[in-house]
Formats: sequence, C-alpha cells, structure tokens
Amino acid sequence: MKIEIDSFSGAKIYPGRGMLFVRGDSKIFRFSCSKSRSLFLQRKNPRRISWTVLYRRKYRKGVTEEVAKKRTKKTVKHQRAIVGASLDVIKAKRTARPEARQAARAEAIKEGKEKKKAAEAKKRAERATNPKVSKQQAKGAHQKVTATSR
Repeated sequence: MKIEIDSFSGAKIYPGRGMLFVRGDSKIFRFSCSKSRSLFLQRKNPRRISWTVLYRRKYRKGVTEEVAKKRTKKTVKHQRAIVGASLDVIKAKRTARPEARQAARAEAIKEGKEKKKAAEAKKRAERATNPKVSKQQAKGAHQKVTATSR
C-alpha cells in the first residue's frame, strides 16, 4: 500500500482517494481534494496558505521539541613565528614598555635620516667630480657650435 503526497498541500493521499493532474509537459501532480487542486490551478503559493505543510514548515508551526543547539568548538589562538622574526622576538616586542618602544622608534628614524644624508652627500660628491653629459654627448656627437657675433 503506497501512500502518495499532495503536490500542493503536502497532505497524505491514501489508495483510492484524491485525483491526478497531468500537465502538458507530462509532469504528474496529485491532489487530495478539489480545494488544493483549485488553488494549484490558480497558481497560488502554498507557502502563503496557512493550512498547508509548506506554510507550517516555513513558520515553524507545531514543532514541539526544541532541537538542542550544537556546541561549537571555540577556536584556540596559537602564536607562530613570522618570517624574519622568531616567537621570542615577537613576545619581547609585545611586552616592551611604550617608553622603550618610542625610544627605539626615534633611534630607528634618526638612523634612517643619517643614512639618507650620507647617500645624498655621496651623490653630490659624485656629481661634482663628473660633469653632466647628455646621451648624445656620451655617444660621441659633435658639440654645438656657439654663435659668434659678426
């Protein structure tokens, strides 16, 4: 004995009951009563009709037992070394006092400025020894002849 299910309402259809509707594309729909067939043919949405199974599922009607919530595992944070810095170096930086951190930062900035200054001085000295030469002069082109008064 096979029990069918109503295509619209979701109700059970026992053998010898209900009616069958075959659409033009040969899809079969079963209805328990003319009420559900009529609403189906009117293209009503069963999720909006309060007595259907789909409506009751959507709005969680008649659910007696509450499903116990699944416990989620708490994520455990692990500290790992980053490329170029080991774990103990990272911990040491984290535990350093703000004053010490500021002093180290100021020292690093000062060092950077000194490096920049040295590079600039080197560049100036290099420029002073080597006069500026254009690409064409470097290739061996003739120099421009300066105009002379007549």
